[in-house]
Amino acid sequence: MEIIKLINNNIVSAFDDKNREVIVMGRGLGFGAAVGQPVDVTKVQKIFRMDSDDETKRLQDVLTDVPLERVQLANRIINDAEKIITNKMQRGIYITLIDHINFAIDRYHQNIEFSNPLLMDIKRFYPKEFMAGKNAVNFLNNELSIELSDDEAASIALHFINAELGVEMPETINAAKMIQSIVKIVKYHYNMELDEASLNYERFITHLKFFTQRIVTQKGIDSNEKELNDIIKKQYPNAYHCADKIKKYIEKEYQTTISDDEMTYLTVHIKRITTSKEE
Repeated sequence: MEIIKLINNNIVSAFDDKNREVIVMGRGLGFGAAVGQPVDVTKVQKIFRMDSDDETKRLQDVLTDVPLERVQLANRIINDAEKIITNKMQRGIYITLIDHINFAIDRYHQNIEFSNPLLMDIKRFYPKEFMAGKNAVNFLNNELSIELSDDEAASIALHFINAELGVEMPETINAAKMIQSIVKIVKYHYNMELDEASLNYERFITHLKFFTQRIVTQKGIDSNEKELNDIIKKQYPNAYHCADKIKKYIEKEYQTTISDDEMTYLTVHIKRITTSKEE
């Protein structure tokens, strides 16, 4: 690999053996080095290969001012999270999480308290991601002798969710809020508590994760299966009525329409989790 840019004493940009630009990290890697020199492979600790030139540039900008130790901590956290989160995360997680970890540590030392209003929703609806976030907080607390809270664990979890779904933070926050509201609508419509330990509830939440992602990214499904929709509407009138309340809520709050296909799938899942109360 040949150095093409010095980012700081510990990080350089280089061309790999396939002539792709990569970011290379290692203690003292850039100290005394010069553009055009080969990378000292004995010092290499991590090679970042991003998905686009834009992401490479954004990561370079983030790494410019972040201490090496914090980059290493974030890298360890991502590696550990990948063992818990089964869905593949986009490489942009290195940009967002390194930046987030850096500022989270700074906020702590500046005694700036942080509260995450989505804490309980993240714990309930994204348990694997929250577990990874909680592990990250425990790791940072042990390594740095600090006391980050569960609120911070939820914020880190949001970055993992973003990387899984390929969306930006505002979209992920909107999706989490939407899931919370949909669950409340179902509970109030049926005047019942849902069995959160049941398989049907787990399936319902999984469906809502993809459903809300399609809503916030405006990529709804619509295969024009009107006949099936009519059958489901007639067979499960109460569940369909509940789904219609959800549809009206989404159309009002997010100014978007829900297709008949989305209504069909939503109705079926509502029927499954409310069987004991269904007509």
